[in-house]
Amino acid sequence: MKVVLDELGTVTPTDTVTIMPQISGYLTKVGFKQGQMVQKGQFLAQIDPRTYEIQLAQYQAALAKDIASLAQARSDLARYRKLAAQDSISAQTVSDQEFTVAQDAAAVKGDRANIDSAKLDLVYCHITSPVTGRIGLRLVDPGNYITSSSSTGIAVVTTTNPTTVIFSVAQQNLTPVLEQIEAGKTLTASAYGSDDVTKLEEGTLTAVDNQVNTSTGMVKLRADFPNRDNKLFPNQFVNVHLLVKTLENATLVPSPAVQEGAPGTYVYVLQPDDKVKVQPVIMGPTDGINTVITKGLKPGEVVVVDGVDRLADGSKVMVTGRETVTTNGTQETLTPVASSHKGQNTKAGP
Repeated sequence: MKVVLDELGTVTPTDTVTIMPQISGYLTKVGFKQGQMVQKGQFLAQIDPRTYEIQLAQYQAALAKDIASLAQARSDLARYRKLAAQDSISAQTVSDQEFTVAQDAAAVKGDRANIDSAKLDLVYCHITSPVTGRIGLRLVDPGNYITSSSSTGIAVVTTTNPTTVIFSVAQQNLTPVLEQIEAGKTLTASAYGSDDVTKLEEGTLTAVDNQVNTSTGMVKLRADFPNRDNKLFPNQFVNVHLLVKTLENATLVPSPAVQEGAPGTYVYVLQPDDKVKVQPVIMGPTDGINTVITKGLKPGEVVVVDGVDRLADGSKVMVTGRETVTTNGTQETLTPVASSHKGQNTKAGP
C-alpha cells in the first residue's frame, strides 16, 4: 500500500524579480510585450540617456584639465628640486610644490572615478532582464519620469522552468518524511489541479523547513518541478500528493470497517459460529479506501463493512451476498454475511 500525504500547496517561482530603475529619468522606450517569455540579458526598457551623456562629457573635460595641471605641477617640481640642489630656492617651496602634485594627482583619480560612474549610469539607461522567465503586465508607461527610489518598478519577471511548490504537512506526519530523507530516498511529489483529479506535473521533494509553525502545528516543505509545459502558474493553488513510502505485506481492511468508540479503535470480526466480536485494533496509514491494521487482525479474518451501526458484540449475522474487495493490490471474491442486522463482511487481506 502506498503511503501518500495529500496537501494543499502554492506554486512559488524560484526567482521573482521586480525590474527597478537604478537611475532617474524619462522612460523613452519599452522593449517587451506584456506576458511574454524573456531571456536573461534581453532588452526591456530605455531611460533617456542624454543627461548622463552630457555629464560624462563634463567629467572627461575635467579629467583633461586636471591631467594638464598635474603635468605642469610635476614639471615645476622637477625644476624646483634642481634649484633647491643649488640652494637657489627654499626647501619650503619644494615641499609646497610636492603637495600640489599630490593634490593634482588625486584630482585626476577623482575625475576618472566620476567618468566610470557616468559610464555606469549610461549602462543603467539600457535595462535588461536579469533572469529568464515570464514578464508580467507593464507597471509604467513610456513618457513617465521614473526614479531609483520608486517602489513600483517597471515590471515583474518570474521564472517558470523549473518552478517549485510550497506546501505544509502536519507535524505528526513529518517523522516518516524525515526518515525517508535520512535514508537517502527521493520522495516523489505530484501536483494536481483544483479538482484533485487532473495531474499537472510530477516532481521531487527538495527541502524541509527548519521549524514548526507554533500557530498551526504545520511544517513547510518544498518540491521542485521541471514544469516544461508551463502547466504550473506562479501563485497557483495545487493539490500535492507526496509519496512517502510503500508498505509491503500490510494487513488491509476497507476503511468503513474501522470504528471508533468506547473500546477505542475496533472492527467487528466474524466468528465461526456466525457471531461478531468486537476486536480492538491499531490503525496505520489510510488512503480513504483501505486502512492498514498494524495490530489486532490476522490476514484472512472476516470483518463487517456495512451495517455496523446496528451491531453489538455477539450479534448473530448471516451471508446475504457477494463482494469483491482489494487487499494489498490482490482482488478476492468473498461471501459476505448478514442476518436481521444485514451486515456485509469482508476478509482482512495481507
